[in-house]
This record gives sequence, structure tokens and C-alpha cells, in this order.
Amino acid sequence: MEFNPFSADFFDDPYDTYRWLREEAPVYHSDRYGFWALSRFDDVVTAHRDWKTFSSEHGVTLDQLTDPSNPQRGSSIIFMDPPEHDRMRKLVSRVFTPRAVAALEPLVRDVVAKYLDPLTGEREIDLVADFAAPFPVEVISTMLGVPEPDRQQIRHWTDMMLHREADDPNPTAEGMEAGLHLVVYFMGLIGEKRAAPADDMLSRLIEVEVEDASLVGSQSQAPAPVSAVGEAADSTSKMQQLTDGEIAGFATLLAAAGSETVTKLVGSGVVLFDRNPAEWQKVLDEPGRIPNAVEEILRYWAPSQYQGRFSHAEATFEGGTIPEGVPVLLLTGAANHDPRAFDDPEKFDVDRVPKVAIGLGHGIHSCLGAALARLEGAVAVEEVRSRFPRYEVDESGLRRVHMSNVAGYSNVPVRVLTSAG
Repeated sequence: MEFNPFSADFFDDPYDTYRWLREEAPVYHSDRYGFWALSRFDDVVTAHRDWKTFSSEHGVTLDQLTDPSNPQRGSSIIFMDPPEHDRMRKLVSRVFTPRAVAALEPLVRDVVAKYLDPLTGEREIDLVADFAAPFPVEVISTMLGVPEPDRQQIRHWTDMMLHREADDPNPTAEGMEAGLHLVVYFMGLIGEKRAAPADDMLSRLIEVEVEDASLVGSQSQAPAPVSAVGEAADSTSKMQQLTDGEIAGFATLLAAAGSETVTKLVGSGVVLFDRNPAEWQKVLDEPGRIPNAVEEILRYWAPSQYQGRFSHAEATFEGGTIPEGVPVLLLTGAANHDPRAFDDPEKFDVDRVPKVAIGLGHGIHSCLGAALARLEGAVAVEEVRSRFPRYEVDESGLRRVHMSNVAGYSNVPVRVLTSAG
């Protein structure tokens, strides 16, 4: 058997392949694409935590990892290791603290209602195309300061940028053009914010001061002080502001991750609840189960199926040794179904409480907006529950995306049922 993360079979249903990998080839090498892959839960977690061996500086998708002249290297926090990573992450992490995210709940509810209200009373709707696809980008774009008329265009560019054709790890020509449009757009918007600051994330990133990265490298791995968020910087430190390119890298990452992850989470949840009516009934009976149900959706069908790394040293696991200097895929989707880590992992169980949740990443590169994604997912499930308690999915109309490392549905058509069915 071959593990091909760009095959039509993989895009549609990779879980039989994952089972084979865990049991027969837990340290897998692809002759076709030249990568290695880890599929067992403990191995994936170990690699996530060992950033010195499994580096992000070479990229996170296979096309980036196999391109030694990758122009994106170091341009965004997702392509950085400590200490530069710590310096950059500290800037944005303050926006996503539990307290800060809790304050965003009214915004999330307003945006969710904006897209669900027009659907109320309809008997046939597409809960991804009509709802789960457009609402998350509205939330993150509002936070960034993107004008309302431009917000859905951010999503369309992101979708094209991540799309992959079968058996081809590289973005399409349209995808590369979309990625360029996204960066150019944010560079222009940053220029506008410099001229007329507003109460949004881009304006705050323009104003913030950070310690010179050239000084951080010779110090400890502790994050550098950031004066603009209320901490006194060392008087001997040389402070500098972020460049427009660094801010655009942040914005592009947040816009993409902030839209794709939640869209796939909600769409997958709608399908999983329809296929597991007893679990949906638990949510109908006790809405307090919703946060845990969101965690189970993230485990069962992780929106990001793998995270790419590059080995800076040889690493040995129970199933074999990964050499130095090769692309490595950490298979979240496979790890989350590992029977060594989960009882009855193929069962969708909203009462399951994972000891270590990796559905939104793990280690230093865990998703910056994980708390916000969980909030958006919970609010979306709650509102679907209250408005459409009885529905059935039209399985023949389900359509999956074909993306680099993102998995989920582009279309989930449903028929809304009355209480009588």
C-alpha cells in the first residue's frame, strides 16, 4: 500500500490508509514524493514538542519542504523556530488569551446570526456554502480591520491558494496568483492603516515595538519583552517595529487559518451528527455538552490532517529511523485514531475527553487562534441546534475540498425536518 496525500482516495477518506500506516509502517518513507511520515499518536506528539529536530523553518506543506529556495522561509511565524518564533508569537498571542477571546463572543454570535437568520424557515440549505464557509472569515477579518466588502474575497483567495490537483503537491497557477493577491492586498491595507490607524489588529501590530531579533538569538529562549502590551522593556535592549512584510505574513496566516479551520470543523460536525444521531440527541438534550462535542469533531476529523516539518537531526522511533535533512509529515489525522491513545477510536463520542488534544496543533506551533476556533465552533453548533434540531444530510450532494493539508467539506446540503419528520 502507498500513502499518497494528494490522491483522490486520500482526499475523500484516508482512514484505512492511516490504519495501515500505524500498524505496518509507522515511520513511513514515500519514494514518490521523498517525504517521511509519522502516524502513531505518541510519535506525532513527540515530534511536535521537539522543534530543534523537527523544524518549521523550511515550510509546513510538502511543496515548501521540497523547495530549498522557498521564498516564504522566515516570512511568517509559521515558518519560524525559537527564538524568532517566541518573539513574534508573543505579539499576537495576547489577542487570543481566554479572556480576550471570551470578549469576542458577542461578535461571533452576531456574525453567526447574520448568516443563519436568512436560512431560518428554509427546508433545503447548504450548511457549508450558505453558513460555515462565509461566517468564520467575517470574524477574523473584522478583527484584522478588513473592510466588509473585501472579507469574502479573502476566503476565495485562500481557497484557491490551498487547492491541490490530484497527485500534485504544488499549488495551481491560479493558487499562486491568489496567494500573491492576498499578500498584495494586505500590504496595501497596512499602508492605509499607517496613514489612518483604527481600533483593529493591523493598526496595533503597526504600532507595537519588539526587541531586535539579532539580540534575542544570543539570549535565553524566553520570549522578548514587548513594551506595547504593557511590559517594561529592558533599557539596554534595542527596540524595533515590525516591517510591513512581517505584518502581512501575520495577516495572511490568521486570515487563512481563521477561515479554513472553523469552516471544516462546522461542516464535519454537521455530517458526523447526522451519521451519529444518538450523539446529536445528547447535544439536543444537554447543550452543555457542546464544547466537548467540538473537541470530538476536531479529533475525529481534524481540519488539518498533517503538519510538515524538516528534520535537522536523525530521529529514531519504534518503527524506524528518520534521517537528517528530509521532509517529515506529522499525521494528525492518523494519530487521532490511534487505538494506543484512544479507546474505541473509530467511535464518534461527544463525551470523550482527550488527555492531549492535537486537533488544532501541538507544541510551539499550536494554533494561535485555537481558543477562538473553539468558541466559533461551539456557537455555530449551538445555533444550528436551536434553529435546525432535526435535519438530514443529502449524502449524494456532499463535496470535499482537495487541499494541501486541509480536509473537510465544501458542500453539505441538508433537508430541514419538522418535528413530525
